[in-house]
Amino acid sequence: MTMVDASHRLRRMTGRDPHEEHRVATPLELFFDLTFVVAFGAAGGELAHALAEDHVGAGLAAFTFVTFAICWAWINYTWFASAYDTDDWLFRILTMVQMVGVIILALGIPDVFSSVEHGDHLDNRVLIAGYIVMRVSMVGLWARVRTHDPDRRRCADDYIVSIVVGQAFWCLILVLELPVAQTFALMLVPLVIETSGPIVAEKVHGGTPWHSHHIAERYGLLVIITLGEAILGTVAAMSAYVHVDGVGWTLDAVVVLASGLVLTFGMWWAYFALPWGDMLHHHRERGFYWGYGHLVIFGAVTATGAGLHVAQYYLEHHSELGLTGTVLSVAIPVAVYAAAVYVMYWVSMRVFDTFHVALVVVTAAVLVAAVVLASSGASLPVCLAVVALAPLVTVVGYETVGHRHVIDHIDRLQR
Repeated sequence: MTMVDASHRLRRMTGRDPHEEHRVATPLELFFDLTFVVAFGAAGGELAHALAEDHVGAGLAAFTFVTFAICWAWINYTWFASAYDTDDWLFRILTMVQMVGVIILALGIPDVFSSVEHGDHLDNRVLIAGYIVMRVSMVGLWARVRTHDPDRRRCADDYIVSIVVGQAFWCLILVLELPVAQTFALMLVPLVIETSGPIVAEKVHGGTPWHSHHIAERYGLLVIITLGEAILGTVAAMSAYVHVDGVGWTLDAVVVLASGLVLTFGMWWAYFALPWGDMLHHHRERGFYWGYGHLVIFGAVTATGAGLHVAQYYLEHHSELGLTGTVLSVAIPVAVYAAAVYVMYWVSMRVFDTFHVALVVVTAAVLVAAVVLASSGASLPVCLAVVALAPLVTVVGYETVGHRHVIDHIDRLQR
């Protein structure tokens, strides 16, 4: 009988087999992701408040900033863990440090939204402090790779240098306390520095031994987490409609609940219908565009949940937005989500399918119809029911015809 080493003693970070069979997400990775539930929930909740108060521009600017920070931190750790997860005690502790950083970052999200709304200076001190905690942990992890994996030492150096220099600029931004617009402009410097590290490391110096199907699973799990924000928005909207003014369980209340659930389920189905893992397996060089493209998907799904929260405020008569604005707060992120999924598929698969174009046109028509109905005075439940049909266009298209196209595209990748 082969004895399994169940201890968590220190192990050398020499890289995992990128073709390892049956590679799945670990309990530690799932635990790590739970902290992002808090962060995405805070971002979506603050966006909903901003939209309901008709601070659309400020809300979107703050949401874009904090969502990028959340997703960028998650992406860095996730790709590293796919390549170098040793599950030893030091790896676990450094992961815990990152989880602490996520919580600190989440605690700073309300300050960012409030400061952008009031237009004085950007109060991102707590958020950046949490981000720095996470990045210090990543430097420790990459330092282990630099020591244990000499063949990828230059790759590790790229990551370490970009992270350290980037954090120096983040600290400088904290000290300066510039007005909001100038702060956003200055933040482009550390953003460019930090994003350049992975580009040079993966494109120039050989990259890391990440696992294609493992990465696809990890991204899919975060999509599910962001969809959870949409579920929360659905429950909030339904609860508001049932309890406001003692309305109770009317037909409209059932429609609100069903619409949110159908919308969320349709977005889930549309995403997981596509074989992202197979694409990455055959063309690892396309992982960069695919991985960063998910920034838009994560943000759009979270914003959809925020839009459903706005519907709650509208039903409770606590929103400055009218019916059309409320419907747009749901329809626009759904449109962004659908567009991002299709564009990412076309770019990743290197195909341009006219059938997909037809599905995009029909999806857009459904969302436009929902907005037109709102402008014509239709009730919010009716408008939400129409919005919920949008992702079903992709689902029906895939299940009837599109799945055969996907099979052809995957076959083409293997040639």
